[in-house]
This record gives sequence, C-alpha cells and structure tokens, in this order.
Amino acid sequence: MVMRLDGSPQRFSLNCVIPYAWQFPNEPICILPQRGKTVNSFGIMNAHGNEVHINSKEGSIKSQFVIDSIDNWAETITKPTILVLDNAPIHKAKIFQEKMIQWQEKNLYIFFLPAYSPHLNRIETLWRKTKYYYIKPQDYQSLDTLKEALDQIWLKFGNEYIVNFKEL
Repeated sequence: MVMRLDGSPQRFSLNCVIPYAWQFPNEPICILPQRGKTVNSFGIMNAHGNEVHINSKEGSIKSQFVIDSIDNWAETITKPTILVLDNAPIHKAKIFQEKMIQWQEKNLYIFFLPAYSPHLNRIETLWRKTKYYYIKPQDYQSLDTLKEALDQIWLKFGNEYIVNFKEL
C-alpha cells in the first residue's frame, strides 16, 4: 500500500486575516498591521487530515529549508510514500530536483500537481483554517504571540485541531 501526503509552504504575517468579529457599540476594534514580519512554514499532512509535520522559521524560506524539512520527516516513513506538492519555485529549483533521486531510493516519490490547482493539495485546507479560524485576533499582537499560537496549533493538531475532509 502506498501512502499519500500533501505538502506546501505557507506564510503567516502580522497583517492579520479576520473574517469575522464583534464589538461593543461605540468601541472600535483596533489591530495594527506590522509589515515585514512573517513566519513561514513548510508542512506535510497525511491524507486523513489528522497528522502534520511542520517546520517554521522567521523570514523567507528557500529550497534548502524545504529539503531539510522533507529529509527530517522522511526518516519516519516505513512504506512507499507519495508526497504531493504544488509547483512553487522552491520545488522546481535544481537543488530540489537533484534531491528527488535520493528520496526515490528511500521509497519517497514526489508528485507535482498541475499549475494553478491548490484545491487539489489537502494541506491548503489546513492553511486556510489556520488563518481564518484557528488564529485569534489577540495572536497578532507581536511576532512572538503569532509564533506561539502557531506552535500550539501544530502541537494540538489531530486532537483539538482537526481537518475533517468528510465535512468539506
């Protein structure tokens, strides 16, 4: 049996995403955006949506960060596995393409989705739910509070935070 997992990078910034809010009359809600401060994550999620492996860092991520993330996670696989990725430039870099040969020797196969089809990558649902539902307005106070909120979401994923694809 071959196991399918979906992977993708995602940026979380202090320019918050708040799809809904409530407030008391005559009391404005004020969340000041802070440009330039980001947490970038590369995640791998199983096909059931109940287990993730996520590496995060401040600032931008490059191909080597994704390679290191996949290498770290690949140590845990025990059967032939397909990792589904989008066509991000970091996945198409020469260093990434060269690494694919080594992963195939370990029964890890990379499958690239067609261009412009993020709806086919299941982890995109996790990113959307994280931005629109899991992160709270108070988590945007600083980069530290945002990182802490994300760490807690990743830590509790599969128990408190679940992506149920049957409900989507």
